[in-house]
Amino acid sequence: MPTIRSSTDLRNNYNDISNFCNQYQEPMFITKNGQGDLAVMSIDYYESLIAKLELYQLIDAGATAINKGQKKPFSDVVSSIRQEIQNGNL
Repeated sequence: MPTIRSSTDLRNNYNDISNFCNQYQEPMFITKNGQGDLAVMSIDYYESLIAKLELYQLIDAGATAINKGQKKPFSDVVSSIRQEIQNGNL
């Protein structure tokens, strides 16, 4: 169940809302005039969402490449990754 607070609560109880978002690692939804307006979350939670989005985009790009027949042998991929690690790029 999402946590919903008013914009007045955000203004008057910022520390409580910040503590909630940091403790529970989930967004809090802020309303303005009874309508949804904002989603507030901790920076850690935001960064984890962005990391997941980037991973999903990479998975999608990989699936698209496979569908287009753009495949490489697994051993070539592992060798390439090892080389990138040795070069300090990963």
